Amino acid sequence: MGFFDFFKKKDKKKKEKYKLGLHKTREGALSTLKEILEKSDKIDDDLFDRLEEIFIMADIGVDTVIDFIDGLKEEVKNKKITEPKDLQEMIIDRMFEIYLNGEIVNANLNMNKNGLTVILFVGVNGVGKTTSIAKIANAYKKEGKKILLAAGDTFRAGAVAQLDVWASRVGVDIITKPDGSDPSSVMFDAVKKAKAENYDILLCDTAGRLQNKVNLMNELAKMKRVIQKECPDAPHETLLVIDATTGQNGMSQAKAFKEATDVTGVILTKLDGTSKGGIVLAIRHEMGIPIKYVGLGEGIDDLEVFDIEQYLYGLFADFFEE
Repeated sequence: MGFFDFFKKKDKKKKEKYKLGLHKTREGALSTLKEILEKSDKIDDDLFDRLEEIFIMADIGVDTVIDFIDGLKEEVKNKKITEPKDLQEMIIDRMFEIYLNGEIVNANLNMNKNGLTVILFVGVNGVGKTTSIAKIANAYKKEGKKILLAAGDTFRAGAVAQLDVWASRVGVDIITKPDGSDPSSVMFDAVKKAKAENYDILLCDTAGRLQNKVNLMNELAKMKRVIQKECPDAPHETLLVIDATTGQNGMSQAKAFKEATDVTGVILTKLDGTSKGGIVLAIRHEMGIPIKYVGLGEGIDDLEVFDIEQYLYGLFADFFEE
């Protein structure tokens, strides 16, 4: 069953949120796609070249686009497709397959069923890491979970105070130490408190310095060792926060952090603020990391658990509507 067939059953409210959130990409890089497919009179190399250019402009990534177009050409040949308009459904189905890559991709966070769940947040300064932590804390608090924050980004001036303000707004507890303190000592105190007072989830901010990868690697490794003394199977998730508006620069960050630590998922902020929302597919295809959350607005409830079907609808809503 193709994407077009089962998508009609999806949640209408969520569909609209993704459609609105991805309007800049749909009305920017992808704006001419439907018209090109409808007005072309044949499928040829010129059409494939135009598709390639459109998808690269949408920040799907050169390597991903080349693989995608090669696969599309092969499918067209095997199925003897001659009508350009018929490529609409094939494009969406193939992008769906690229994201899944033969796996069952679960966007839900890995929660420890037998005690404390520890989640590390990594990413460079300015990508929305602090607000993402607050939004996730808010979501789980609404589910009745007891949440503790650890302000481990002690090197950036104001980072601790910023997270402290968010903790107060959301109504959750936080462990802080003065700027310049050893981040691992913050983790030590936070894990001790979380275990002693039966917290469900510990959300840990970390420093966003990328100037020296070795230092970053050592710092994150030290934090993990401190956490694992108390929780041997932690962290249960290490989430990399990337600003979608930075495009391919975000890919460079993803590669650097993946080398420095075991990234288990990506939070892609400000997806609603970019015309290059195709970076979702580039991250998944080139890095093999699943997207866990996407930012589709400024509000406290606008960090959405990632849904590949809704995302593709948001990108290609024009295909579904006459």
